[in-house]
Amino acid sequence: MLFRSFLAAVQFLTTLPVSAAFTSDEIGRSSSWFPFVGLAVGGLVAIVDLTAWKAGLPWNLRAALAVAMLAVLSGGLHLDGLADTADGFFSSRTPDRILEIMRDSRIGTMGVLALALILGLKAAAIAELTSCGARMGALLLAPAFGRVLQVVGLTWMPYARPEGGLASVFLPHRSMYAGIISCAIISVLAGLVLGWKAALTLIAAVSLLLAWWARACRTTIGGMTGDTLGALSELGETLVLVVVAWNFSDGRVCG
Repeated sequence: MLFRSFLAAVQFLTTLPVSAAFTSDEIGRSSSWFPFVGLAVGGLVAIVDLTAWKAGLPWNLRAALAVAMLAVLSGGLHLDGLADTADGFFSSRTPDRILEIMRDSRIGTMGVLALALILGLKAAAIAELTSCGARMGALLLAPAFGRVLQVVGLTWMPYARPEGGLASVFLPHRSMYAGIISCAIISVLAGLVLGWKAALTLIAAVSLLLAWWARACRTTIGGMTGDTLGALSELGETLVLVVVAWNFSDGRVCG
């Protein structure tokens, strides 16, 4: 049962090949595994980055490749949520109209701008990480923290769509304990990988992001949706990369 829930999380969050059919109940229970799927994604990106270094790929191209890998491994799912959220939130409409805009498959000017800014910030932060350990740690932890934020947002925020949506399958199975345990595990891992001073800075920054985003979502549309959770994940990934780069940008050059 636990292994199937993990596989369901892998299938839902990534483009990794999982050739199994899951019930809605199994998918709903899989949210507890989101941070660990994030760790797996981060580990794959770190391995690709190291391989590119060994192959002699230029520094900035490695950063661009890492950003591309993060997008490809998630199937652009969270980037799509970011673009939809930006289009809706910056439309200055009523909550009901904002939700309609977010459901529209077409992308607007604010969505394009949000994607460009997030992808650019990620690439710049990764390129700044010249310390081997910090770079690998950032690539490992960024997707994990992004998925932790999804679990916490899903657990503690009301759902904004009364008619249901992509995230509604998880609502009957959300648990406060899943959010607490996810936060604790990834926070301890951050301390072990980056050192506790950098980890505490990172945890504080991510906590502030979560508090700000929860308030923004409640004020704008009355709660969260699948799109806002995807946007939160992308914002969290970017913030982790930026904060780690800020802490370790003067490290030893690797490559």
